[in-house]
Amino acid sequence: MLVELKVDDKAIPLSAFPQDFMGNVAVAMAQSLRGVGGDWKEIEIRVVRD
Repeated sequence: MLVELKVDDKAIPLSAFPQDFMGNVAVAMAQSLRGVGGDWKEIEIRVVRD
């Protein structure tokens, strides 16, 4: 699983542990939602501060 993190368009390098942690959390959250199956190819989460 590939996880990329960008903050204000700056790529933040991630070692294996944060990639696994963030990826597994995102997958678990998305798959728990109605309408999201297990055959997904890409999950995108975007957070914008007010």
